[in-house]
Amino acid sequence: MPELPEVETIVQELLKAKPKILGSKILDFWTDWKKMIKRPKSLEEFREELIGRQILDIKRRAKNILFFLEKEKVLLVHQKLTGHLLYGKWKKKNKEWEAEIEGPLKSDPQNRFIHFILFLSNGWQIALSDVRKFAKIELLDKEELEKELAQLGPEPLDDSFTFEKFKEAILKKKKGKIKQVLMDQRVIAGIGNIYSDEALWIAKISPFRKVSDIKEEELKELYLAIKKVLKIGVQLHGESISDFRRIDGSRGEFDEWRKVYRKEGEKCERCGGKIVAKKIGQRTAHFCPVCQK
Repeated sequence: MPELPEVETIVQELLKAKPKILGSKILDFWTDWKKMIKRPKSLEEFREELIGRQILDIKRRAKNILFFLEKEKVLLVHQKLTGHLLYGKWKKKNKEWEAEIEGPLKSDPQNRFIHFILFLSNGWQIALSDVRKFAKIELLDKEELEKELAQLGPEPLDDSFTFEKFKEAILKKKKGKIKQVLMDQRVIAGIGNIYSDEALWIAKISPFRKVSDIKEEELKELYLAIKKVLKIGVQLHGESISDFRRIDGSRGEFDEWRKVYRKEGEKCERCGGKIVAKKIGQRTAHFCPVCQK
């Protein structure tokens, strides 16, 4: 699932895209998977409230992409497990959408699962590729948006996210295992399987440690590790080991940096131990049992 660095990459690139997206109007939309449009329930109502609105701003909150539209409406896109937004031009060919722009949009097979398209007044389109079709799209007013995001924890890259705030958030889940607590969006927003593994490796903490057993000095190391690995993830445009791609269809570069995620059986570059993968709840933790005690 795209995490904070992947979603932030999408948002930053949409804001910088040429031709410019901000100021464009949404002329139309297409989908072959109505189930991904959660609100409003009626596709006719969704169309009526969406078409003709200008895109004023694009932001991220946790793993959500937020298109702020005129007349106080917000289009929320959550890419879920395998979705990613693309920016380009497509045409229908043999009942499927084919990219008109040469390069990864057309050549990378991960970009061919188009299930939703926004047609913009600048002549370009924003498309959602999602092989498993789990992505969520909602058109909300600001009050509905506030309710939607109310349960989310603080943003770990915000300047206001101090160590004290981190400690306060984490210690609410004293009985939990640290990896699971880090991935709880009500505790901290935006961290998932990839960056929890990497942050815990940097901090030399086992993903199976109970929060109550972690000393304050270790928590400080973990706090710094989270900040570090998320910033690196954003700088390298995310992790594309699986489905995620940037808006031009190209791959992120975090794969070249990762230390433990999906590296089971390989040597830990810090101590030479063998990296293992073990189930923790419904997810898998990747860690070095030698230096992550």
